[in-house]
Amino acid sequence: MQSPDLPLKGVRILAVEQYGAGPFASMHLADLGAEVIKIESPGGGDVSRATGPHFLGEHDSQFFQTFNRNKASVVLDLKSPQGRADFERLVASADAVLNNLRGDQPAKLGLTHQALAVVKPSIVCAHLSAYGRDNERAAWPGYDYLMQAEAGFMDLTGEPDGPPTRMGLSMVDYMTGVTLATGLLAALVGALRTGCGRDVDVSLFDTALFQLTYPATWYLNGGHVTSRQPRSAHPATVPCQIFGTQDGHVFVMCMTDKFWQALRTELALPALGEPRFADAAQRRANKAELIALLDAEFARRSSADWMTALAGKLPIAPVLTMAQALDNPYAERVGMLQALPHATAPGFRVLANPIKLDGQRLPGRGCAALGTDNARLLGPA
Repeated sequence: MQSPDLPLKGVRILAVEQYGAGPFASMHLADLGAEVIKIESPGGGDVSRATGPHFLGEHDSQFFQTFNRNKASVVLDLKSPQGRADFERLVASADAVLNNLRGDQPAKLGLTHQALAVVKPSIVCAHLSAYGRDNERAAWPGYDYLMQAEAGFMDLTGEPDGPPTRMGLSMVDYMTGVTLATGLLAALVGALRTGCGRDVDVSLFDTALFQLTYPATWYLNGGHVTSRQPRSAHPATVPCQIFGTQDGHVFVMCMTDKFWQALRTELALPALGEPRFADAAQRRANKAELIALLDAEFARRSSADWMTALAGKLPIAPVLTMAQALDNPYAERVGMLQALPHATAPGFRVLANPIKLDGQRLPGRGCAALGTDNARLLGPA
C-alpha cells in the first residue's frame, strides 16, 4: 500500500482512461499518493491490458503495467442505469474525475462538471482528448504520431536530407499527460479554496504545438523558420551536436563561453584560439570550419576516454542505444530501476517515477487485476 506521508494521500481520483496519455497522467497522481480508481469497461477493460507482445497473464501485460502502477480497478458499464448509479456513488466520495476519451464523449457519458456537480459541486473534471471538446475536430480520433506530424515535429527531426521523421517515443502523449496532471492539481487547489470544481481540458494537439516553444516565437515574430541541422545540432549554439569518436559517438554542448573554454583547454588546439572562434556569434558564422577541426580531434579517442576527460567540466554524454541506456550502471545507482512485484512475474521491473520526495523515490505496486476492487468499493454485486 501507499506510504502514509505521500502528499496526495486522501485524494480520490476516478480515471475513465485507457492506453497511454491518460493513464500516464493518473499514474503520476497515484505515485504521489492519490487513490486512483480505474473505471474499466466490462469485458477486457483498458485496451492496453491486451497490448502485446509481452503478457502477464489474462487481462494484463507489461505495456499495461508500465502506465498503471498504484491503481485500483473497478469494472462499470457507464451506459447502463446500474453502472451510472454506481459511478455516481463513487463520484460523491471523489475529488476528481479524469478521462482521456474522444472530445465528443465526455458530454455524452456525463463526465463533465455540469453533469456531475449535482452529485458533488467541488468535483474537478479533467479531460484529455486529441483535439479538445470545443471545436470542429472534437469527434476526431487522434494519436501521438499524428500530432508529431501536424505540429511540425517530424519536419524538425532527422538529418536535413532525410524524410520527415517522428521521434522514437510518444512524447506528445506523455507531455499531455503531465500537463493534465498539472491542470488537475491546480483545479483541486482551487476547489479546496472555493468549494467549487470545474472542467480542465488539455489536448494532444495543443500540447504538441506548445512544445514548439522558442522556434515558434522566432517564427511568429520574425518569420524565422528553424530547420533541421546535421547531427542533431542546436539551431543557434555552436558547438552543440553529435561528434564521432573512435568507437561511437558523444554529444557535446558548449552552451556558454565557460564550457567552450573548457573544451579549448582539453583539446589544446591553437586554432581554437583564433578570432574567428572568439565568441558565440563568430563560432556560429564559422561553424563549418570549427566542426571540421573538432571532428578530427574527437575521432582520435574513444567515447569512454572523452567522458573521462570532459565529464563534469562541460556538458557531454555518450550516445547510447536504448539497451545500453537501461544497462547503464548510473541508472541503477540513482534508483531509476524499480522492482514492481507481480503475481506472475516476481522479478518484474519498471522505471521509477523521476520525482523524489525528501530524497526518496516514490513507492510502487502493480495495478490491480481487472475488476478486483468492485466489491471493496461498491459492495456486493
